[in-house]
This record gives sequence, C-alpha cells and structure tokens, in this order.
Amino acid sequence: MLIDADRHVIEPIDMWAHYLEEPFRERAPYFLDVGSGLQTRRLMLDGEPVHHKLSERAVRELAAVGTRRGPELWAGRDPAAQLRAMDRAHVDIALLFPTNTLSLLGIDTLDPALAGAITRAYNRWLHDFCAHDPARLRGVGVVNVHDPAAMVEDLACFAAWGWRAVVLRPNPVKGRILSDPAHEPFWAACERLDVAVALHEGAHARVPSAGADRFETRFALHACSHPMEQMMALLALIEGGVLERHPALRVAFLEAGCGWLPYWLWRLDEIEYRNLSGEVAENVRRRPSEYFRRQCFVAIEPDEPYLPELVRYLGEDNLIFGTDFPHLDHDSDITEKLAPLGQQLPGGVLEKILWDNPARLYSVQ
Repeated sequence: MLIDADRHVIEPIDMWAHYLEEPFRERAPYFLDVGSGLQTRRLMLDGEPVHHKLSERAVRELAAVGTRRGPELWAGRDPAAQLRAMDRAHVDIALLFPTNTLSLLGIDTLDPALAGAITRAYNRWLHDFCAHDPARLRGVGVVNVHDPAAMVEDLACFAAWGWRAVVLRPNPVKGRILSDPAHEPFWAACERLDVAVALHEGAHARVPSAGADRFETRFALHACSHPMEQMMALLALIEGGVLERHPALRVAFLEAGCGWLPYWLWRLDEIEYRNLSGEVAENVRRRPSEYFRRQCFVAIEPDEPYLPELVRYLGEDNLIFGTDFPHLDHDSDITEKLAPLGQQLPGGVLEKILWDNPARLYSVQ
C-alpha cells in the first residue's frame, strides 16, 4: 500500500480561460515561445515572465527533457492518464499538488485580487480533475497568501469538499513570513478544520528565495531554494510560536529530502535553545526537536544514504514519501528504489513511511 505524499498535476494553459472569473480572464497566464530550434516556452503573466533568473539555455534544456518524457507530462494534465501512471508505479492514493499555480502565486508583486482569482480558479479546476476518482485522487488546495484576510475563506471552501491538505510556499510573501501575525487566523482554521499544511518550494520564484541574491544558474538556485527555504520555514514556525500555539497543527516539509533535518534540529536544540532561548521563551517552550516529533513530517528520497541513521535519530513516525511525478527532475523509476530501502530499515518502518505516516498527516481514511 502506497500513498504518494507529493504528486503533481500540470495545469493546461487553456484551463485559465474556462475557470478564471470573467473580470480576470483577459489577464490569464499564457505561454510565449522564445529561442530557436527546439520549441521553448516561457510562462507569462501580465506581460512579464513568471520565473526569475531562468536562462534561455535552461529553458531549452528543460524543453529537451520534456520532449523525451512527454507521456509523463501528459499524465499531469489528464486524470485518466494520471491514474494509469499511478497504477504502473503501484500508487494507491495520490495527494495532488500544483505546478504552474505554485509559480504564479510565487510573484511577490502579484495583485492580491488577481491572486485570489487564480486561487479560486485552480481549486475549482483541481476539484473537477479529482472528481474522476476522488478516492484515489486527493486534492491539495491553495490559498491566497497575497491577501491574508482571504486565506481562511479559501481554506473553508475546499475543506468543505473533503480536502485535508493545503500547500504553501515556505518563502516570505509581501514581507510576511509564515509566523506573521496576519496568518494567525489561518493557522487556527487549519487546526480547527483538520487540514494539514504542506510546505513546498519551487526554484525561480519571484519572492525572496535562498540563493537568489547571489547565484544566477538553475543549478545553484535549485540547489539552494528547496532545502534552505524549508530550514527557514521550520525555524519560522518554531521561533514565531506557531507550533506552540497550535499543537494539533500538522505540517509537512516536501521535496527537499531529509538530510538537512538532523543537523538543523541538533543546532536548534543544542546551540540556539540551550543558549539563546530567553528572547523567545514565550514562543519556544520546549526543545525544537520536540515540536517536530509532535506535529511535523518530512519527505524522504529513497536513495538518501543516511536514512537508517535518520530513523535511529528521529524515529519512524515522521517520515513520508512522495514521487514528485511528473516533474522533470523526478526519477521515473523512483518507486523501484523502495524495495531496496526496505531491506536497510528495521521491519515495519517502510510500511509506516509509505502508508501509516502519510495517512495520519493527510487524514486518509
């Protein structure tokens, strides 16, 4: 039994014309062909590229990989193809995350009204996508982080559909980090409505991102943004008291591996909490690792070489697995690596990673 805790759809560009509300349809995202030779396209919004520091060479290289893996990309757009791909990978249930919408909402200067329209359109489209098999295709909703006052309403809408997860970027948006007081009603609503929060980064965002102040290449930006933004997101939730105030809140850290976590928890426990906790005593009333073990989860990569040590250090109740399908940087054969991993771990641990833990995170019945 396998729950894919981080699987993706790829929103067809023409879906915006159907799902955006009428006042915003003329501002729908679109693709612009650039370069020569291989067809290359940039996602555009209001006349500007959505992605930051994405060079023409990187666009061409991504297009070349996409050409080779075309059927997989189609599975991200079509629910029937998605289900067939899940069958081939022996995935029973998939939590479906956005692709282009995550990038669109990762524009710091985005008009909050347009952000709200994009949020509602995407959630409606994904609802129809999942309706092909709602038992296996589980929606992960988005909220309008550009307007904190709207986040609770967005959450309540898809929670009423039975969705039990929302995705946020770990980055600051319009100067607000995750622990900003403006987000407090949202955290309370997640706890009250039993909705898990999945933190998911994406490179080339137009919000403040680790590494973007000093690097230019996709190689460097992708390497920095995923693990380093997750480290700072966990810190924000602990230092800002979100986990202290909301002990029933569940948070997942996705698509950054787990190797960063032992070091970060060790440092937060043994260096910061032991020596510097007085300033944050009201928000941080226990060791940071205790907050993580109590209410957080991290997605592993099955070929990370230190997983047996991580299980001994962290335990076996906070680890989950996601394929990242059908993104171009995911391994097509990633689920084939699970059996060898099971041979390295104590008995029963792999079963927890693949089913018990994500079922608890996402309230899968």
